[in-house]
Amino acid sequence: MIYLNTFTFPNGDMEFNFFIGIKRTCYDSFYPFKILSRHGLERIDFEPVTILYGGNGSGKSTALNVIAEKTGINRDSIYNKSNFYPDYVNMCEMRLEGGIPEGSRIITSDDVFDYMLNIRNLNKGIDQKREKLFDEYLDAKYSNFMMKSIADYEQLKKVNSARSKTQSRFVRHELMDNVREYSNGESAFLYFTEKIAENRLYILDEPENSLSPKRQMELMKFIEDSARFLGCQFIISTHSPFLLAMHGAKIYDLDENPVDVKRWTELENVRTYYEFFKKYEDEF
Repeated sequence: MIYLNTFTFPNGDMEFNFFIGIKRTCYDSFYPFKILSRHGLERIDFEPVTILYGGNGSGKSTALNVIAEKTGINRDSIYNKSNFYPDYVNMCEMRLEGGIPEGSRIITSDDVFDYMLNIRNLNKGIDQKREKLFDEYLDAKYSNFMMKSIADYEQLKKVNSARSKTQSRFVRHELMDNVREYSNGESAFLYFTEKIAENRLYILDEPENSLSPKRQMELMKFIEDSARFLGCQFIISTHSPFLLAMHGAKIYDLDENPVDVKRWTELENVRTYYEFFKKYEDEF
């Protein structure tokens, strides 16, 4: 499914004309100007899965953030802007196929990290509460409590509960079980499977972070199936060879100048992996 058909960024001439027309000279940075034009990235024509590939500083994340800002899709984590960001976004153009579905979103590595951190903090709070409940159980079970007024009713229920249950049953009744804490890779993979729903546009910024090679392959299959069967469109930045090998993905190589569409087997990062394993082929 395609919701976002094309996206056009300002070229070098448009940027030059913009700077000629402004009077603000007190800024050291004009970000995101002069980032994508430096690599000749002027237009993206999207497929159900479109990938932006390139090394650090190539502008992958900048392009994704600009697209997300222009389309107005949901996002959780904040990101770097500048005084010129609105000017740049206004100069961009896009062509849609029927509009952006509600619930579409950009997912960054910061979102995944915050999700994992929240689980850990929640479990830490539950563990602290559990220790407190152990003490409350002992106080209630062996106290000489006598109800004197209706105000003591809640304490009476707690005393009766403690006297009729074991310590572990009392604590389980009073406190939810810990949210299951998976490994970083498991938590990251679950985050994507929980957040991605059918018939939406998703922008994923380096989703391979925190994922093992096996989990990256599982995510690749999940994205392929979501695009093929669930009506989703994906725009992804990555240098993971597993995600780059995704069936039917259109790949823009931002390391080229001008930016060019490549097969995944032509990309420098993938060729480096190939040559390394080819060198040690006999050891396998």
